[in-house]
Amino acid sequence: MGLSVKWLVTGPFQQNSYLLSCDRTGEAIFVDPGDEADRLAKLAQDEGVTPVAIWCTHCHIDHVGAVADLQDRFGIPVYVPEADREWLDALPMQAAMFRLPPKRVPRVDGPVTDGATLAFGEVRGVVIATPGHTEGGSCFWFPEANVLVTGDTLFDGSVGRTDLPGGDHPTLVRSIRQRLFTLPDEVTFYSGHGDPGSMMTNSRSPTR
Repeated sequence: MGLSVKWLVTGPFQQNSYLLSCDRTGEAIFVDPGDEADRLAKLAQDEGVTPVAIWCTHCHIDHVGAVADLQDRFGIPVYVPEADREWLDALPMQAAMFRLPPKRVPRVDGPVTDGATLAFGEVRGVVIATPGHTEGGSCFWFPEANVLVTGDTLFDGSVGRTDLPGGDHPTLVRSIRQRLFTLPDEVTFYSGHGDPGSMMTNSRSPTR
């Protein structure tokens, strides 16, 4: 299985918006498209891939701000954690709070649930529920490629913040220890902000 991972740093929060694609079929998904839908659409065009879905690790504005525009442009389904639907429904309020341009709430086609399969082309991944940053926070694990998309759960050398509504530090630490640090050291993870990391280089994390 050939999995390609591309991303753009988007918006005022400098968030990593991902385009994951199957090398053999060209089918792709957007993961956490936070802003700048035009740039993300152009990335898909430049890569010669066909987006077939949008998957979100959680629903803070910097991870879902471009979802509605990309959904309209490509006519594709959107999947978000059910426990984060209040964040998504409050997207216009989130935008106003940060004095950003108005954001539209996308149509949700299905939930992101623990153990669910992410499928595009010949790529198969699985959802790992990792609450703590938000109640519905999730990661996307692609075992054949040793790739993990962590959203704002785990960063290279640090962990996600837990001081926003729905955040809980003990829960986040438990999620990381029990759900992520059990994965192989060879795993490369791609987080919501900053550079990629690996389980091996994060083995001395205080969380571990």
